[in-house]
Amino acid sequence: MFKRPHYIALGLVAAVLLTLMSLPDRATARLKLSIGSLFLPLFGLANSTHQLAGKAADALTPKRELLRQNEELRQENLKLKLQAQQDRVFEQENDRLRKLFGWEQQQRWKLKLARVVLREPANWWRTVQIDLGSRDEVRLNMAVLSIDGALVGRIESVGLTRSRVVLLGDPNCKVFARVENDARDTGVVGASGPLESEFVEMSYLSKNAILKAGQNVKTSGEGGVFPPDILVGKILDSRSAEYGLVTTARIKLAANLNGLEEVWVRLK
Repeated sequence: MFKRPHYIALGLVAAVLLTLMSLPDRATARLKLSIGSLFLPLFGLANSTHQLAGKAADALTPKRELLRQNEELRQENLKLKLQAQQDRVFEQENDRLRKLFGWEQQQRWKLKLARVVLREPANWWRTVQIDLGSRDEVRLNMAVLSIDGALVGRIESVGLTRSRVVLLGDPNCKVFARVENDARDTGVVGASGPLESEFVEMSYLSKNAILKAGQNVKTSGEGGVFPPDILVGKILDSRSAEYGLVTTARIKLAANLNGLEEVWVRLK
């Protein structure tokens, strides 16, 4: 059974409904708009809350997924670094080969490229073995040059498939050489210190030789072993020797004897 308050409430609702039904259409529309505007902020708040909850759910990516993505990025970064390193190696190799081809084309000699395959343990600084021998037309005393065309030494012994090269600075590798100055001073490039591979000494220069640091020293062609005009190195310094009768100069070699990997053998 309804209590009295309930009857009163039902009566009020019925009165409101009858009033709304009796109003003109324009008034009804305005009233609906006013009532809707009262509830609109509540609808907007509910929608915003729903969107925020959705974004929060998207942000809460599982830790395992984040670790997987991080590992993929790390591996990709390593691949890119490796690729960049390989590209640099290929570029350096291409530059070296272009230099080889260009330098060989300029020469009037018959040259053959050889690889350094061994250094003598007992004479590490002064001899190397190359992978060319008698079957490759290599003969005793042929001149051996660096990739850039600087003098390295001469062929000391020849086998069928390998040869031994005695390097500059060894007592068994003497070179008649000339200084590129006005006087064209000549001397003999010979041995240096036992552990020095970058420097040699040039002896028997005139006591009046005018030597300056940086002057080029090239083979003179005398002696019949080395052809003329092969770069040996540059004057580093000089001093008087043999009681002032001659001058001795220290030469910085143009070829890096410690870093030899490939050399030219002058066949003719």
